[in-house]
Amino acid sequence: MKEKGFSLLEVMVATFIMAVAVVALLSNLTTSLRNASRLTDHDRAALLARHKMDELLLIPRLPQGQVIEGQFDPSQSSGLQANWRARAGIFEFAPGAGPGAQILERVELQIFFQNNGRTKSFSMEGFRKRNLLPDEPPPIPLNGAPL
Repeated sequence: MKEKGFSLLEVMVATFIMAVAVVALLSNLTTSLRNASRLTDHDRAALLARHKMDELLLIPRLPQGQVIEGQFDPSQSSGLQANWRARAGIFEFAPGAGPGAQILERVELQIFFQNNGRTKSFSMEGFRKRNLLPDEPPPIPLNGAPL
């Protein structure tokens, strides 16, 4: 009479197959968690950049052509170490524009942040219309030199 059940060889093969499957699953899980962490830092930096750009665009008179920079407050950035650098300049204006004339101003913003011990960065720019003020010098367009 034949006994029911698995042989030792069948049990060993099944155990080996399960071990390979578990190792592959844990490896994929680790990679997914690492990617999620990396993307979280990028998302935080992007939100900080949008917030800083909105803030800069609301300042009535930014220094033209000068680089301004700062660091994000760690309590605002959820522990992300991030810095910013910005420059505003006139992008477009009518020839002979004087006080009261409408101009198009460009604000360039660059964000630097730490991700897994490496410094990452990205840039963005925003535009706004405004009127030249009476005490402003004649408009000079912002050159294309990088920040």
